[in-house]
Amino acid sequence: MTLSVAVRKATAAAVLGAALAGCGGGTGSSPKPANEARMASPAPPAPASPSAAPSGTPQAGAPARVPVLPPGPNGLTPVFERTKQHVDKTVALTFDADMTSDQGPRAASGERFDNPQLISSLRALKVPATIFMTGRWAEEYPDQAKAIGSDPGFEIANHSYSHHAFKSPCYGLPALDGAAAKADVDRAFAAFRKAGAVNTVPYFRFPGGCYDDQALRALSPAKVTAVQWDVVSGDAFAKDPDAVAEQVLAGVKPGSVVVMHCTRSAAPVTEQAVRKVVPELRKRGYRFVKVSELIGK
Repeated sequence: MTLSVAVRKATAAAVLGAALAGCGGGTGSSPKPANEARMASPAPPAPASPSAAPSGTPQAGAPARVPVLPPGPNGLTPVFERTKQHVDKTVALTFDADMTSDQGPRAASGERFDNPQLISSLRALKVPATIFMTGRWAEEYPDQAKAIGSDPGFEIANHSYSHHAFKSPCYGLPALDGAAAKADVDRAFAAFRKAGAVNTVPYFRFPGGCYDDQALRALSPAKVTAVQWDVVSGDAFAKDPDAVAEQVLAGVKPGSVVVMHCTRSAAPVTEQAVRKVVPELRKRGYRFVKVSELIGK
């Protein structure tokens, strides 16, 4: 690994805006939680009854009890960034499977927004993971969405339907009308169901990581827990897997959430970086978990 952490972080910052326009995955302009209520202890697990549950509650065949956070002040959508319990060396690797509503022609011409080799490596390494998937990605790759969503090692969370921003400006992403927030989230969950994915969880990641109180208020009817991160991998448009791995290894702490990507055209070295990160973190005593396990602490 030839780049220093400081130089690499500066390089990552320089390209982050461009990367987020297609991928999401930076710290964005999202504010830190304003008070402790947004980072509160988990609420009771989401109900198992489909008639009483929110749209993101796991379907039949998926775990019936999934921890969520209680609503924030005035009913705002709660936000989770990392666990408050730092005594256990656990870390969650999360992967954004991005695709916007207008990228169908690019996929039809051969551009790959999936990364099956990454999923295969996670399985081979026995690393559980949370995949934040857009509904459009699930529509483009329904067989992969079903396979990921049927594997007990993975859970699928919501990354919106078409990767539009819930707060503007947000790295050049087109803005979603706040009134359409719940419908957009519901449409993504519907795409997962149509693909046959059952291991879905009521978690949501804002495209670009951009949100404010207005976005949290608009999203509240969807009854999801918003999930951010505390470690940016820098894998978006990266060419050097060693640099990505070094950035992750430098940032991980007990209870961390790492954001990476499951989008081959926009993050071509992620799988190679993961194969470097996993054994090193295990050597340091870390255990890999899904986001649901971190929220459940």
